[in-house]
Amino acid sequence: MHGPANGPFYAIYYPMLAAIGVPANLVAIIILSRGRCGLSQCITYYPVAIAVTDFLVMVTAVILNRIGGIYFRYSVLSTTPGCAVSTVLVYATRDGSVWLTVAFTLDRYVAICCQRLKARYCTEKTALLVIGLVCTLSYVKNIPFYFTYQPLYILDGVPWFCDIMSSYYSLPTWQAYDWLDHILTPFLPFLLILILNALTVKHILVASRARRRLRSAENHGDAEMANRKRSIVLLFTISLSFLLLWVTYVGHFLYVRITGEAYFTGLDFNDPHFMLQETTNMLQLLSSCNNTFIYAVSQTKFRNELKKVLLFPFSIFTSCFKLHGIV
Repeated sequence: MHGPANGPFYAIYYPMLAAIGVPANLVAIIILSRGRCGLSQCITYYPVAIAVTDFLVMVTAVILNRIGGIYFRYSVLSTTPGCAVSTVLVYATRDGSVWLTVAFTLDRYVAICCQRLKARYCTEKTALLVIGLVCTLSYVKNIPFYFTYQPLYILDGVPWFCDIMSSYYSLPTWQAYDWLDHILTPFLPFLLILILNALTVKHILVASRARRRLRSAENHGDAEMANRKRSIVLLFTISLSFLLLWVTYVGHFLYVRITGEAYFTGLDFNDPHFMLQETTNMLQLLSSCNNTFIYAVSQTKFRNELKKVLLFPFSIFTSCFKLHGIV
């Protein structure tokens, strides 16, 4: 997120994204927290944590950073300190969401493919520990970004907007940090999710062949197998969505590195370089908005709970009318 977007398209896109993403993530948090979606408590912790970080991404990246930059251009968030703090929060919540997806993928890999380790690793205590560690490290890792910005200009003694310092592209220390940042998000998560999903699919295929050979096993559709199937579908849909929506971000980083161009921080919003950069941001932010819809499509019990939540206000009105003898 290297500068506030402008123009009619961005002015419409980001408010719509916030209008959908904020309530969608809140609904996901409410439904998943109730534990009525047929998933074990250990599995449930990860989607809940992902939904919370996605909600924070909507608040920090979409509402404060993008919408604030469009509609409240000269607010306190547009000053250089405000902009720098906002950027750190954006990157921290983004990294938290990404690495929680990795953590969820690893948890399901262990549960499905590593039966000896499953009893020790796939527990509620481990899930909470991993989630806390991921969130803490996400914020610590991004604090240095605060010191990479300088004012775009100074007006009446007030520094406005964030411009990346030229030393960020020349000093070896900052170059190493930039590479580390992009390796940790999203290159390493990409690699880990691809490898873990490939190993999980391989294990499932081998196990399925073994079950076909044992015809008696086909008639034992126990609750554990049903729970595993739901978690596998959830895992693969979330992972695939992540990979598709982040691939342009990876491509843009490689483009910047190969061509030697800097990230766009100016105010020419018709510049093709800016349009490419902003497209990667738009798709990246969209990835923090769509998990609720993934749950609704892939999880029958989640759909049923979603219907209850959506119909709840109407149920209250109906009950009130009946109480007063109107209906």
